[in-house]
Amino acid sequence: MAKNRNKKKQKQGAVSMDISEPTVSDLPQTMDISESGAQKLGFGGPSRKLKGRPMKRSKNVRKMKAMVKAIAANEKSVEKIMKSEDKASRILSAKLLYD
Repeated sequence: MAKNRNKKKQKQGAVSMDISEPTVSDLPQTMDISESGAQKLGFGGPSRKLKGRPMKRSKNVRKMKAMVKAIAANEKSVEKIMKSEDKASRILSAKLLYD
């Protein structure tokens, strides 16, 4: 076993804790009311259950990354569709304005 050669450094004496100031948990805290964005519980929500036997870690990681990528692509396509519909409605209203 290795020898402990730093015994002198460990025996400095007992140091008392400073209890004069309140800790962070003792102070009153405000509630966080900031919005974290609209959370959609669509295709791959947090309550998604996988059937079958448990997978190995590497396969599980690949599958989870693929699901995250698919969800991101789906959201991107939804935004694109909404943007094109908005553009079409603006163009239509502009045409009606000048006719």
